[in-house]
Amino acid sequence: MLSSVLRSTQAVQVNIEIMRTFVRLRRILSSHADLAERLEILEQKYDSQFRAVFDAIR
Repeated sequence: MLSSVLRSTQAVQVNIEIMRTFVRLRRILSSHADLAERLEILEQKYDSQFRAVFDAIR
């Protein structure tokens, strides 16, 4: 999120790499259902912690 807000060249490059990583992850998950299920469990477990970080930034 922070790399989207910042306007430096490095921040833009970081944001591009983050997007590429998510694209790769989506491709991997589409071929590995068990991995997708494990990732979903992790997201549910840590979602509230990340929400607290984003609320603090706001």
